[in-house]
Amino acid sequence: MGKVTGFLEYDRQDAKYEPASDRVRHYREFTLPLDNKDVERQAARCMDCGIPFCHGDTGCPVHNQIPDWNDLVYHQDWKDAALNLHSTNNFPEFTGRVCPAPCEEACTLNLENTPVAIKTIEQTIADKAWEEGWIVPEIPAQQTGKRIAIIGSGPAGLAAAQQLARAGHEVHLFEREPKAGGLLRYGIPDFKMEKHHIDRRVAQMEAEGVRFHYGVNVGVTHPFDDLVEGFDAVLLTGGSEKPRDPQLPGTNLKGVYYAMPYLIQQNRRNGGESLPDHEEPILATGKHVVVVGGGDTASDCVGTAFRQGALSVTQLDIRPMAPMLEDKLTVWPYWPTKFRTSSSQAEGAEREFQAATLGLEGKNGLVTGVRCARVDERRKPIPGTEFVRKAELVFIAIGFASPVHEGMLEQAGVAFDRRGNVAADTLAYRTSRDKVFAAGDMRRGQSLVVWAIREGRQAAHAIDTWLMGTSLLPR
Repeated sequence: MGKVTGFLEYDRQDAKYEPASDRVRHYREFTLPLDNKDVERQAARCMDCGIPFCHGDTGCPVHNQIPDWNDLVYHQDWKDAALNLHSTNNFPEFTGRVCPAPCEEACTLNLENTPVAIKTIEQTIADKAWEEGWIVPEIPAQQTGKRIAIIGSGPAGLAAAQQLARAGHEVHLFEREPKAGGLLRYGIPDFKMEKHHIDRRVAQMEAEGVRFHYGVNVGVTHPFDDLVEGFDAVLLTGGSEKPRDPQLPGTNLKGVYYAMPYLIQQNRRNGGESLPDHEEPILATGKHVVVVGGGDTASDCVGTAFRQGALSVTQLDIRPMAPMLEDKLTVWPYWPTKFRTSSSQAEGAEREFQAATLGLEGKNGLVTGVRCARVDERRKPIPGTEFVRKAELVFIAIGFASPVHEGMLEQAGVAFDRRGNVAADTLAYRTSRDKVFAAGDMRRGQSLVVWAIREGRQAAHAIDTWLMGTSLLPR
């Protein structure tokens, strides 16, 4: 693959960031891309692995053919690399920016802690494809006459809609918000992915025949049964939006919020949208901020708070501080638990590990602090270790429990699994109701963008097969 001795000749080189002091002054993407020659050298590092774990389930949920397009990039065949990349992934410019890159953790070179810079190469291929005009609408030669409704325009819904439209079906995508993208648009901050990437994909899909219906809240403003009666198939891709309840005293204090309303508000501002009349602005300007949670959403709150001018940001994580390096022989090629610092955390956040949140303190109805304690190996608070973190703004970012059942899912009458997700398998993607399918976080629970794209593609294959008896769509 590529240059046989490339991994011996070239060191790993990844894209760098703008200095933190500069990037916190704006909401734009701040990655400084490598030039094409540097990317070609990085692609040359790809080894001729006997079993390339990078593009199996352990490394890439959409099964990107990573060694193949690395080889093409090394040989400067960028157009074929883009075609190869798009054969498995509808939106590589999304995943090249926001995916945590389990492919790199599964890379054979990661046994030496120097994996191939797969994520950087993927983003570069996708961006070059757009720059060169290689990405164009793929309009089907003929129509099937079948009509499909998709509810929710996150990555699962977008991927399914594009695949089904290319199969010749009439696809209608219903979205509650004013614009498409789901949490890609409203949850992921602009400094991780600017939204013009979504807009140009929407334009491509509209040219391919997908019809977008905005401001339609199925189950609230539009009866679910109307879609079942009016379409040959309905696909649910509404995401997992119900936040986990921390069950802490003091969550009713002013200044305590779940993470998503905060992130959504700022993304609306960045996109030029006005806030709903019933929402009060949530701003960290001049405040001491505490974020409860250690995941990506918590990190996004940290970066947003710094850009709004927070005085300080502290992140509370109940987990112990992870080791700097994992035990490769025990973990590889699977996703390891090891110490990681996100770009947002590197902007000046103070991180507290083994810190359980016991409750929120306040005065005159306003939050003033977060009461914490250290925990043991069972994550149980240790008596005598209590402490209070000053806070004027607190964000709860401990994940999502399930999709929202009220409204659409209640009307749909579909069965749920034991976690409260819509019950459907990964072969047929059919729910307990005839003609109704489900995919993405609404089916599997909170997960990665790349998993949502995979489920959207597989659900499209399943629906096409169900409608037509067979399918030429890739699974």
